[in-house]
Amino acid sequence: MYKITFKTALVLLLLGSLAACGTVKEVLDIGASDKLAKYDHEADMAAWKQRRDTGLRKPYGWLSLVGLLWLEPGENRVGNSVNNDIILKSGPASWGLINVTDKQVTFKTSSDLVTVNGEFLNEVELIADIDGEPNIVTSGSTQFHLIKRGEYALRVKDSEAPTLVNFAGLDYYPVDKNWRIEGEFTPAKDGEVIQISNVLGQLEDSKLAGSIEFELGGRTYRLDAIDSDDDLFVLFADRTNGRGTYGAGRFVYTDLAVDGRVTIDFNKAYNPPCAFTDYSTCPLPPPQNRLPVAVTAGEKEYTQH
Repeated sequence: MYKITFKTALVLLLLGSLAACGTVKEVLDIGASDKLAKYDHEADMAAWKQRRDTGLRKPYGWLSLVGLLWLEPGENRVGNSVNNDIILKSGPASWGLINVTDKQVTFKTSSDLVTVNGEFLNEVELIADIDGEPNIVTSGSTQFHLIKRGEYALRVKDSEAPTLVNFAGLDYYPVDKNWRIEGEFTPAKDGEVIQISNVLGQLEDSKLAGSIEFELGGRTYRLDAIDSDDDLFVLFADRTNGRGTYGAGRFVYTDLAVDGRVTIDFNKAYNPPCAFTDYSTCPLPPPQNRLPVAVTAGEKEYTQH
């Protein structure tokens, strides 16, 4: 007769208890990878493209931009009339008065056709986009908010903008898992910044997260990444620019590094807002992020603009 030792009994007791909570494999974490659904690249890309399309079609997304109007120091009269300093294409003849000083920007209105963040307010301080959540000033289908790019300007949007109403959809290279590349991440030093220029020719310091080094076709390449809190933001150019993709380069995000490794999926490379509208202030890839290869993956040029 088989003799049950104390050790054997203890194991059997443990397995019996585990069976009450789930399978032995689940509880003992045997083959942890088997518990996780296998990554489906095609499904992930289909969902990503759908989110991208939905985002562009939002009533007040990038495709709704109809103006980038610079403010002068002092008083700026705003409205749909030639008597104004800032002329909008819709809404009342006088939206109100914007006053720009060294300390703040304020907006005054007496029109009952104009709201600020959905409320009728006579006077309010306008918050620029780089200083927090900007106030949204609206009349009808048109709205504006304050931005700061060295100087102050109004970013004007219209939910009935032709660029939005006539949006023809996006075109992509075929999804190719070979463009989903794992690389080594080297973090930047504390406080290190990277200078990024924009389409207006302005330079701005951005917080450098570090660099991603990866291999492609037997050669090693490197891209600097900007700190974007929960992910890494990469502006890059390549030899498809102006030959199938947007001439000024593209953007791509990656997850944060895990154990010094990052996966950069160029299938998720996408166009900056400037590819769709003349009224955005897009950042440009820094010189070190200009790849001497053709990245035939991701979003192609939007030819309707």
